[in-house]
Amino acid sequence: MASPQVYKGKDEILLSKLILEPAHSILTQSYDSRLRLDTRRPHNGDGFGVGYYTSPDLGPEPCIFTSTIPAWNCINLKRIASKTTSSLIFAHVRATTEGALSDTNCHPFQHGSIMWMHNGGIGGWKYVKRQLADSLADQWFMLVQGGTDSEWAFALFLDQLARSGADPNANPREGGFGHAVLRKAMLATIGKINHFIKAIPADKRHGVDMISLLNFAVTDGCSVVCTRYVGSKTDEAASLYFSSGTSWKQEGEGVFKMERRDKGADIVLVASEPLTFERDNWVTVPTNSTLTIHKQTVMIHPIIDEFYNHSPSYSRNSQYAHDKGLVSSAPGEAEVQGSMNVAGNCLADMDAVRRKLKEVQVDKG
Repeated sequence: MASPQVYKGKDEILLSKLILEPAHSILTQSYDSRLRLDTRRPHNGDGFGVGYYTSPDLGPEPCIFTSTIPAWNCINLKRIASKTTSSLIFAHVRATTEGALSDTNCHPFQHGSIMWMHNGGIGGWKYVKRQLADSLADQWFMLVQGGTDSEWAFALFLDQLARSGADPNANPREGGFGHAVLRKAMLATIGKINHFIKAIPADKRHGVDMISLLNFAVTDGCSVVCTRYVGSKTDEAASLYFSSGTSWKQEGEGVFKMERRDKGADIVLVASEPLTFERDNWVTVPTNSTLTIHKQTVMIHPIIDEFYNHSPSYSRNSQYAHDKGLVSSAPGEAEVQGSMNVAGNCLADMDAVRRKLKEVQVDKG
């Protein structure tokens, strides 16, 4: 469906070092998504987008560049990326499932200082859409320009953010809206989507895909909140990984490595597919959880609702996400898991995940 990517660093990075030059960059993933297990949908060629924050002197809004041209064939992307730096970047390549091929349907979406991306789909969308639209305040209803469930989900997020007491139209203070405020609005958004799906009449459900895959990412220019979520008790979510360290080091042509000189996290990367083939560079985000980046600290919180399983050893079925082309194997994953099915739950080896989270000083509070 899509391949999103987030960069948040203490220092600015040249966009090309992130989205063009790595051997498995997001540009490469647009035409050669080799880590995706479903080879029937190997391309993300239905447009792309890059959003990044510039000098505060230019205002709090991010700069957004989108195009319906496949990323691998856009000369302007290469021109811009080789001359642009930023410390907070959203990038997204698209394989359409909802909405036509148009600039208005390309991620990231933006309102004021807020950017939004999505990988996945909302279950029962043709019945959910009317409910969702009717629930919105007029301002957020009229904000939607395209036809994707992703943009409607963004409108719902803005509506929930406003209902929490924050003003999405305001220029936030230096620290943004606050990571806790963004996370609360995100959880409310997911909760509302689940409520709309439950409200679909039984006689309308036959033959309708009711499972949502909600890998969202939102930022206000200061904090970032990502989700890895599936609206199912037994199925696996779309894949999501993160990597953190002190520098994004180039070791050769197309060869990059997340270097860690100490336990700090000057750089945090989040991606649906790892950008390097170094197994130790990447940590799987747990299913049905949020990942928050605040002042370079990574915090992981479970999303506890009817689809959450409290058992750390519980193994979900990855077939659904696999069929959607939304599961990818981490570098060396088969090595780590031994006899486990490579398409299975990467979190089965929870001890290894806990060691990695401790190593990068992840706050799980």
